[in-house]
Order: sequence, then C-alpha cells, then structure tokens
Amino acid sequence: MPYELKHVFASLPQMERGAAKVIGGDPKGKNFLYTNGKSVIIRNIENPAIADIYTEHAQNAVVAKYCPSGFYIASGDVTGKIRIWDTTQKEHLLKYEYTPLSGKIKDIAWTFDNQRIAVVGEGREKFASVFLWDSGSSVGDLFGHSKLVNSVDIKPSRPFRLVTASDDTTASFYEGPPFTFKFTIRDHSQFVNCVRFAPDGSKFVTASAAGKMFVFDGKTGEKLGSLGGEKSHNGGIYAISWSPDSTQLISASGDKTVKLWDVGAGTAVTTFNMGSEVTDQQLGCLWQNNHLLSISLSGYINYLDKNNPDRPIRTIKGHSKSIQCVTVHKKDGRPYIYSGSHDGHINIWDAETGENDCFSGKGHTNQVSKMMVDEADQLVSCSMDDTLRYTNISKSEHSACDVAKMDFQPKTVSVAAGGLSMAVCIGQIVLLKDKKKVFALDNLDYEATVASLHPGGTTAAVGGADGKVHLYSIQGNTLKDDGRTLEVKGPVTDMAYSNDGAHLAVLDEMKVATVFNVADDYSGTKHFYGHHAKPVTLAWAPDNEHFATGGMDMMVYVWTVLDEDKKIKIPDCHRLHHVSGLAWVDEHTLVTTSPDASIKQWTITY
Repeated sequence: MPYELKHVFASLPQMERGAAKVIGGDPKGKNFLYTNGKSVIIRNIENPAIADIYTEHAQNAVVAKYCPSGFYIASGDVTGKIRIWDTTQKEHLLKYEYTPLSGKIKDIAWTFDNQRIAVVGEGREKFASVFLWDSGSSVGDLFGHSKLVNSVDIKPSRPFRLVTASDDTTASFYEGPPFTFKFTIRDHSQFVNCVRFAPDGSKFVTASAAGKMFVFDGKTGEKLGSLGGEKSHNGGIYAISWSPDSTQLISASGDKTVKLWDVGAGTAVTTFNMGSEVTDQQLGCLWQNNHLLSISLSGYINYLDKNNPDRPIRTIKGHSKSIQCVTVHKKDGRPYIYSGSHDGHINIWDAETGENDCFSGKGHTNQVSKMMVDEADQLVSCSMDDTLRYTNISKSEHSACDVAKMDFQPKTVSVAAGGLSMAVCIGQIVLLKDKKKVFALDNLDYEATVASLHPGGTTAAVGGADGKVHLYSIQGNTLKDDGRTLEVKGPVTDMAYSNDGAHLAVLDEMKVATVFNVADDYSGTKHFYGHHAKPVTLAWAPDNEHFATGGMDMMVYVWTVLDEDKKIKIPDCHRLHHVSGLAWVDEHTLVTTSPDASIKQWTITY
C-alpha cells in the first residue's frame, strides 16, 4: 500500500455544562471509551495515544458501553438509536441496530450474561427500555418515571435487579427478568444523576444534583445509609464509579472535586481538588483496575493520584471541538505537531509518542484559522478574534505583548525570512515586520482569499476569488503591485510556495491544483486533477518534489510535481468530515486534521 495509518491522536470527549459524561470501561481493564460528535473513541488506558475511532453513527453519539464479555460495544445516539458492534475486528462490523427510545439515549447497561440491554434517556411515552440484545424483543416494562431518565444499572449477579435514576428526583427499583417495577426511591430532593451497582452486587449508590449520595442493599433495595452525612459534595454529583473490590467508590462533582469514599464507613478517604476554573467541574469518572479517571468540563481526562490528591498523575489534553489548522516544527530534533481549533485552543503533540499539552496563559478567544512557524521559532497564528499572535515555541506560553491587532478579521497568515509575516484580512492585506504592522493594502479591486510569501521574502502571492493569483514585490516595508497576475481555473482556496521557493502550488474551487515554476518566471504550469469536491488545504513535503491536497470530498491526494499522472489517493481520510489541515513531519509522514477533532498520521511510500 502506498499509504498506511500510523497514529490516531483522538479527540477529547464532547462536554456540556451541567450534563454528566458516561465513560465506559472494558471488562479486561485495557481500554476506556467515550463519545464526541458522531464518533465513539476507544483509548488504551496505559497509553492513551493508542486510539481507535468508530464512526458509523449517523447522528451524534452520547454513550457507549462494553458488554461484560468485551466482544461487543453498544452505543446510543441523540435520536434514540442503539448500535451493537464488534470490538474484535478492525472494521467494527455492526451486529444489531434498534431504536428503543424516541429521544436522546443517556445511559446503557448490560446484564452480566451479555443477553439483555437496558437503555434510558429522553422519550415521548417511555424513558427506559430493556430488551434482548439479539432480537430487540422487550424483557420488561420500565415505567415509573415522569421525566427523562439519566442513569441505569443492572445488578451484576443473580437475582437480577435493575435501578433507574431520573430528573423527577426519584430512582426506581425493578426485579426480573422480565423486569417489573417494585418501588420508588424518594430520598433525593433534586435530579438523580447517577446510579451504580457494586461489582459484587451487594449494594448500589444513587447520586443527585443536590450533592447527596445514598447507599442501598443490592438485592432488596433497602436504604442502608448515606455517604458523607448531610452532604457528600458542595455541588451536584454527576458520576460515580466503584472500585473492583466493591469497598470503595469515586464520585465526580460540579464543585470541582473528585472524592474517594470508604463505602462501609460512609466517609471520604481522599478529596482530589481539580482546580478553580469553571472548566474544572468534574462531570464523569471511571475506576478501571488501578486507574482512577475523571473528566473535566474542559474535556481533559485526569488520571488521579491517591498519594497526591492535588496533582493528577497525568492529564490527557487535546481538542473537543473542530480542528481548523495544523503545522509541524522540530524542537531539539524531535518533531512536534501544533493544531488549532474552533474554540481558539492550540495543542502541542509529540509526533512520535502522542504526548500532548497546550500553551499556558491566555491565547486566542475564537477560531484559529491558520498557523505557521517562522525562522525565529515563533508560532504565528491568526484567529477570528481579529489578532495575529506570535508565540515563542520554547517557552510554551502565550505572551500578552506579542499580539498584533488587525482592523478586520484575518483569514490566513504566511511567514518568510527577515521577520516578515503577512495576513489576508477581509478587505485588506497587511504586511508585518518583527510583529509590527508596516504596510496595509486597502480598496482592492478583487476579494483576496489567501496569500503566500516567497521563502526568500521577495515576493507576495495573493490568491483571489476572481480566479487569479496577484503578485506583489516586497520592497523594504511596502508591497508594490507589479501588475502581474497568474490565471487559475477558479476562485483560489489555498496556496503555498515550496520550501525551496522553486514552485508555487495553487488550489481552486474548480477542483484543480496548479503548480507554477517560479524560476521560469511562473511559466511551465502543470495541472493536477482528482478531487470530487472543493479542495481546501495544501502542504508541500520537505523534499519539494511532492505536495498533498485535502478537500471537502474527505480525500487526500499526494502529488508528484514532475509527473501529473502519478498520485497517491487516501480515501475517507477522516470518515465523517472533510480534511481541514495538512502538514508533513518528514517526507514520508503526513499529518491530517478534521472537524472530527482528531489528528491522524499517515506513512506515505512513493
């Protein structure tokens, strides 16, 4: 194969303030899983850089759970659809699909014999359903709630018991199968967010938005007591997860803490303080073997440390929103990937290990549209917050002073030797030198869409919606219109000079890539055809002999400059969305990003 998927750096879970996030754990203790958009993400718990993404949901997925054998996963979406799919094959073949509810599915539970599935959530007539996994036929009637049901769990041993927790401030207890309603638990005064049975089935615990948790007998449903007396947390509790030995549990709360409880004594053993920002609210948790995981509102996944509760062992960062742009830079000989997303967040990834972090300090407040690294090792980024930022890569923090404010919203940025950078804004082209605006071109007679500075800093090429590339020479601190234009097939969507400045590649809306030979005074054009829909991003390989293009058709092509017919096609690169950004780690490793918030690395062989 001319291409092979080398790494997937997965997105974070998609979070919503005041809404619990269910994390599923694999019964063998190797993986954990969660959802973002239409994707279900499976990550290795020891090395979260190893990830797999399931993309077959037609609508946003909300929750996913492994069956007790570990061979199948059931995932539910916002329309009430459940998909049951295989975990052992790379293709994740669909086994069954059902629509047990008419609204969003909030939680899923399997019986320990892998035969039955309970789902709860929103609906019109019913808010919960329990059915046989292989036929979809009902094995009980889960009535008893008047509002949406947030959580469900099934006792992991005989006799079977099932408990649901609802926004109507009650929990319901059922016996079965077939499951029949026994009684209502009315101990809570606010929404009941979560219910979980201990792994040995002896007890279950319910947790509410009032910050209270109650313990009940697993077989009879009789109340045994509460955790933490009057109040377990100072905020709503969104999730609980038991230890494998059924003696302890962790709870995640909106009060920005996670607590570790001794259930027998009813007291908190450890309180993990997760921070002071709103984004530090804890909305999900999982106890998997020796790993204690929690999820913050920011989407960050925290590995908690029992010995040092104020500092997680590690925090998995990344993107939970659409990635718009990417660039690669080597630091101390190691390649790092920089990705910018729709919410203004810039993430740094070690290209080899997937270890990641983000810049500290206050950065962009809106979508990062384009990023490049200049010769001074600064990450130059432009954003919809009307600024260009120059961030020193070695310091890994945003500086408050290295910001250039634009008069209009910048769409793209380009850098060149001599401290030059250039921004194409709506209705204006701005030339900057050493982070300061030195020249602006207004009142253009065409709409500028994208620009590229020649690496030597002598020429600026500006692509327009008029289907032309306008050439300007850079003289001192000014741009001089040479009156020269290059014709392409349609409105320009992206363009770039090769790293050695010998070629200029231009993409247009007519699905053509055109390469101009700069040394021959931009003559000797070559045209590259292949995309089925508008191509939007382009990146030159370090060898200057190949370049990659990505488009709205979810395809990536790698082209050979000297041979228009020689191309490598990567179809369905990110299965759910178009390719939003491209960058090269080396001449055989291509990085792709997409609105699915994940990053993929591909090995290319010519």
